[in-house]
Formats: sequence, C-alpha cells, structure tokens
Amino acid sequence: MAVPSRVLLLAVLSLLVSVAVGHGGDKFQNVTYDGRSLIINGKRELLFSGSIHYPRSTPEMWPDLIAKAKHGGLNVIQTYVFWNIHEPVEGQFNFNGNYDVVKFIKLIGEQGMYVTLRIGPFIQAEWNHGGIPYWLREVPDIIFRSNNGPFKQYMKKYATMIIDKMKEEKLFASQGGPIILSQIENEYNHIQLAYRDMGSRYVQWAANMAVGLNTEVPWIMCKQKDAPDPVINTCNGRHCGDTFTGPNKPHKPSLWTENWTAQYRVFGDPPSQRAVEDIAFSVARFFSKNGALVNYYMYHGGTNFGRTSAVFTTTRYYDEAPIDEYGLQREPKWSHLKDLHKALNLCKKALLWGEHGVQVLGKHTEARLYENPGTKVCAAFLANNNSKSPETVDFRGEKYYLPPRSISILPDCKTVVFNTLTIVSQHNARNLKNSKVAKNLKWEMSSEPIPTVEELPVDSKTPKELYSFLKDTTDYAWYTTSIELGPRDLPMRPDIHPVLRVASLGHALHAFVNGEYVGSAHGSHDEKSFVFQNAVNLKAGVNHIALIGMTVGLPDSGAYMEHRYAGPRAITVLGLNTGTLDLTVNGWGHQVGLTGEKMKVFTQSGSHRVEWKKADGQGRALTWYKTYFDAPEGNDPVAIRMTGMGKGMIWVNGKSIGRHWISFLSPLGKPSQSDYHIPRSFIKPTENLLVVLEEEKGNPEDIEILLVNRNTICSVITEYHPPHVKSWQRKESKIRPVVDTVKPAAQLKCPNHQEIVAVEFASYGDPYGSCGSFLMGNCNAPITKEVVEQNCLGKTSCSVPIERELFIKDNDACPDIMKTLAIQVKCDHKKH
Repeated sequence: MAVPSRVLLLAVLSLLVSVAVGHGGDKFQNVTYDGRSLIINGKRELLFSGSIHYPRSTPEMWPDLIAKAKHGGLNVIQTYVFWNIHEPVEGQFNFNGNYDVVKFIKLIGEQGMYVTLRIGPFIQAEWNHGGIPYWLREVPDIIFRSNNGPFKQYMKKYATMIIDKMKEEKLFASQGGPIILSQIENEYNHIQLAYRDMGSRYVQWAANMAVGLNTEVPWIMCKQKDAPDPVINTCNGRHCGDTFTGPNKPHKPSLWTENWTAQYRVFGDPPSQRAVEDIAFSVARFFSKNGALVNYYMYHGGTNFGRTSAVFTTTRYYDEAPIDEYGLQREPKWSHLKDLHKALNLCKKALLWGEHGVQVLGKHTEARLYENPGTKVCAAFLANNNSKSPETVDFRGEKYYLPPRSISILPDCKTVVFNTLTIVSQHNARNLKNSKVAKNLKWEMSSEPIPTVEELPVDSKTPKELYSFLKDTTDYAWYTTSIELGPRDLPMRPDIHPVLRVASLGHALHAFVNGEYVGSAHGSHDEKSFVFQNAVNLKAGVNHIALIGMTVGLPDSGAYMEHRYAGPRAITVLGLNTGTLDLTVNGWGHQVGLTGEKMKVFTQSGSHRVEWKKADGQGRALTWYKTYFDAPEGNDPVAIRMTGMGKGMIWVNGKSIGRHWISFLSPLGKPSQSDYHIPRSFIKPTENLLVVLEEEKGNPEDIEILLVNRNTICSVITEYHPPHVKSWQRKESKIRPVVDTVKPAAQLKCPNHQEIVAVEFASYGDPYGSCGSFLMGNCNAPITKEVVEQNCLGKTSCSVPIERELFIKDNDACPDIMKTLAIQVKCDHKKH
C-alpha cells in the first residue's frame, strides 16, 4: 500500500527532530538570515554579543567571564582565532592552556550561549603582527592580504585547518554546537585601494574560499562594503546606527561586529574612557534602525601576556570594558547595558516582526516605531538628538521628558522602561590594597653582561634589520663595534664631549660605551622612528660601543605589513677633532636576545645558572631582579605595582605577564600603566618566583603585590529617574508591572555574596562627585545616612526609595531643587 507523500514527509521530519539534539540540549541549529535578522531554527533573533578573547585570560577565568557575560544579558560571545599562537613555527601547532580555543567554545555552549568565530587570518586586534605568524613573512614573493598566490595558499590551508578542527568537535550550530557565525578577513576596506585590482580579486577569492569550507552557518566580513554574496557585510565603529551605510543587499541583516566600549591604550597614552550613556545611546539607535546584532568590543579585554601585544600596545587591554582586566564587573557600564538588553528584549516581537516607521516630533526629536497595525504589538524609541538641551515631546497624547542626547524605550509605545542617559543601576569603584602576606619582598640582582666586539665579532658591514634578525623570538638584539682613537682625535676642552648619534627605524634602543650605560631613546605608536643622541666619554685607544635594539611588538595594521622594518640605520660620532665619524659601515657584531633569556633565569631551574647578590638601591641598566612571595590572602585578583622601575618584562613562576614600561609617561605626567595583572592560576601557595628584567636604572624596593576588588558600590538617583527596567515584564502582549509600586529607588547589591558592612556616604539633596569620591552639596537631609543604614546594613542587597517624606520630616531647607540621593557603601564577607 503506497504511503501518501505528505505523511511520509511528516514522518521524516519527525525522525530528524527526534535525533537532532545538540547545543545546550537543543535541536541542531539551522542558521539562515533575511533582511531583518539572523534566523536560528526558523526563529528571528535579537543578538547581544561581547568580545572575549581566550588567550587574553586563563582557562580558570573563562567560566566566570562567560557567566558574567550571560548574566549581563548577552547571548553571544565573539572571539578571534589567533594564527600566530596556534602555529608559531610552520607545521607545529599549539592548542593548549589559554590557547585551547575548542575548550573555550565548548564552555560557551555549555552556558547556552552562541559564538561568532572570527578566523582571520588577519585579525589586527592590537595583537602582535595582526595574528599572522612571523614565518609567513619569509615565504618568497609573498604579499599579505592580496591576490597573491603564496599568501592565498597558506591562508586557505590555515582556514581549512581551523574549520576542520571545529567540525571535528561538532562546534558549528549545524552540528549542534554554539557557532552561529564565522568571519573571514577583517576591516579590509581600510587598505583595499592600496592593492588596486589585486585587492578586489582577493575579496572575491576570500569570500568564495570561506563559503566553500561548508560550515553551514553564515559568513561575515566586517567593514567590507562589497562583501560578495552570500557573505554579510557588517559595521565596526562607535555609532553604527548613523555611520553604517547598511547591508549591501536587501536580504541581508544589519549586524554590528565591533561597538568599541573604550579605546585600547598604547604606552604614552592617557587613560581612555567611553561613557556607558554614549554606548547605550548608540545601541538603542542601532536597534531602532533595524539592527539585529550588536557586539561589544571588548566586553572583557584582559591581558596581553608575554610578547603578544602589538607595537607599543600596553599589557592591559580594554580595561574600561564592562568586565575589567581582572574579571570584575565595571559599574555602571555592565549593569546599564544589562538594563538596556532587558528593555530591548521587551520590544523583541515588535522589532522582529513589526512595520517600521519614523515620526518627527520636533527639530531635534523623533520617534522610531515598530508596530503591527490592528494588534497590541508596538514599540517606540523616542530620541532627543540635541546634545545640550532636554526636550519635552508629545507622543500619542502623552508628554515625555527626554534628557539631552538620549533615547527612551517604550516597549508598548506608552511606558518608558529605560532611558539611555539616565542610569538607575549601581556604580562601583576599584580598590587596590597591599597584600598582608605578600609583602616585605627581599630582592636579589644579577647584571646582564654587556658584550664587546671581541665577544660578538663582526659578522656584517652594517647593522642588521631588526625584524628579520629577531624573527619575533625576542624583543632584544645586541649590536657591537669598536673604534680606535688617538689623543688628537678627542676634544681638548673639558666642557666638550663627543656625541653618539643613532638614527633608528624603531622601536627603542639602549647604548653602552666601554661597558657604561650612556642612555636610551624610543619611538611611539604613531612614530616608530627616532634619533638617539647623547654625550659620551671616549678615550684614546680602542672604544667599545654596544647597542641593544628593541622591538615593542610587531605592527598589526596597514597595507604591505611584510615590508615594515625596524632597528638602527645610521650611526655616527659627532664632535671629534677629525670631524664626524660614520660608524654605519664600520662592521658590526650581532646577537639575538639576552644572555639571561637564553639561560631562562626567570624559571626556577634557570635562576640557579647565574650569580645573584642582594639588591641595594638603584641598580645599573640591564639588570635582572628576583624575589619570592607567598600567595596573597583570599580569592581577590592579584596585581603587581611597578613603582621605581623603568622598562622591561615580568615573570611569575616562569610565566610572562607582559612588558612593563613605567618611564614612558603620558601627557598627564603619569605612566600609561603602573599595575600588572598576575592571574591567580599562575600562583602557588608558597615560594612564588618573581623575576623582573629592568632595562633602565631601577630600584625594586617599592614594588608592591596588591589585591584588587570592586567592593565599593554606589547609587546616584534623582526624583525624575525612571523606575528600574526590571519593574516590568511582558505578559499577554502587554507591559505589566511586577512590583506593587513602580517608583525610582537606589538599588545596591554586593558582589560575591558579600554583605553591606558600612555606609561610607549618604546624602539626599544636591551631592556631587562620583563613586569613591562623593562630596556634600549645599543641601542635605540630616537623617539620610540613618535611613540608608536602616535599609541596607547587614544585607547582601537593598533598595532605598527616593521619597521626600522618608528623608525630610519637618521643613525642607531647599524645596525648589530636584533632589538627588547618592549612596556609597562598603561590601565585605560576613565576619564570624
């Protein structure tokens, strides 16, 4: 008996559904897209994503970072894949430790989140060489990122290897895994014109190659206006709601792959901030204009361990992100964005299925609507684009107050549940305090030998180019030469000295003459080249000159990266009686790396290979220092403050925590970074070996081991703040309150199950300042602190409503001002 085709089809579909179980216990994910959004298993989705890079933290930190991202309202984690750490030597692969990308992706999937995998191979990311391994630079006739045969061959081989690895582990959504998007290339539009036709052909080839890898999930190209079908072009920047020209085809969704939460920092930079109000405005703007995915770059920046940072980039990366370098939530950035995600999710049905419209409300104001006519599905974004003045607008028979440059979100076109400028979530301040255990460090020192041309005989007429000489194996290269002078060559007057001048293509240099340190010089992120010139003492007879040339990371951006160079290019001695002496072609000896590096003096076994003596005061330039410390008390993150030092590197138990550079001051007269993260997983209970290479004259006696917390939490609320977004929920297509009384209140919650042990500041009136540094204004209700203590002391969390009758019992000393309630409390674990 024949089975009807419709019945057979239903039976097959039922069988497929019954066996297709994967990601988080769900069915295998079929990922497609239309002009509105990504479609996962037939459902349109709003996606909130954050960048967390696995090699910039440790495997021990990953579960907590992912959990905090999910708790912050994210449903996607985005990461690059870093070619140069996985294949540091051609054909030799490393996917262990904090390079275990498979483990990282599986942890994300276990927490029910999705992944965007950006495989590069060029990633930029302020990462050494933009992620491209150095050995690729030495392939004959190669031109990176162009329609170049050798580059395409290696790129395809690498991309295939990564994709096959993901497939073997069943990590794509089509296999039940968490990866829903893949990215090929990165911001190529920036440099495409430099390659002319070779650039256009390369874009087409890269897209076709990627699609041919058959991941069964969509591919994207960021900042690539001409991304070939079916690859989706996406936006990077701070304000993609206004700057994105849009998908290059109407059937593609609007995706934002990098919303910069601050600015990465290079040595010499002042602090970099981006207000969360600006981030929230940009995200609300993007979703109000048909956006479907936003990714925060970075959500957690982390640490550039070892030598992984790009040229002049600090060890600390995007510390101002919602989760800071130490893995702690930065408030209000983390919470205000969490509240935004909640508000947008209340609009989800309208955003994904409603008809889009725009209504002009005034010169600087507008309403962007998503509505299904004839139904209760409606969401509105009321925007005030005036950056200086608030506005009051009429919308559907109601008046709405809009602060300057803000967007209010109305998930039912009536109720304001969130305003981008008005923060109702809590604030916090980061505290660094001295460890009670890891203190009174006893330092020893060992000097790096300064070679002469006798130890490093001449092997080249001119100084060797630094990149090709070091091959990215170390920051350091020695250059040695000698000159013989007669008494009549030297200046006769005691107030005149010869000058050693070195013109260098970058990045930094130290100079020694006859074993004595004569100074240093360096370039910067924006200008790598520099000229070193210092007076030197020369003698009659043979004079030994030793230069140590340095890289501070490799370039990570721009066209023709394979043609960048560094190191000394012209060396002269000025001021001799016989005139200027050109040493550039004098004949030079060379050495890759320092002797201490080769002996691995930063490891327990290697430290016994050199002589150490007690460190007493300032040491000479180019000195190794070591000490031991016990694990700091508690579980808080650990940092080391490098007071008294100049430039060099730091190791803990043989693991490098990166470059320090305290002597490179910002325009504010302070180091760009003074504190350096030591992951807890690097630390043993006792006898931790701490080794510092100091290139300049430094004194380690003021170095401190610190504990880091964010246990100072605050709230700043005015009478005109909206209630917290968690006061509402969507039920039966309506926005309904979930609390008895919907009103603004100060909300405080301690981290890590701590409780409020002290109220450090409380003022109802006109206080000012910020968390950690509040000040009383001219008006304050005297009983404010007492009210806050009654509501909050001894509790893990508390809520203090902003009601005049609660704080003012008799006469109001300043009845005409809008009242502000500012609270600062200290959290700690309950004392037994």
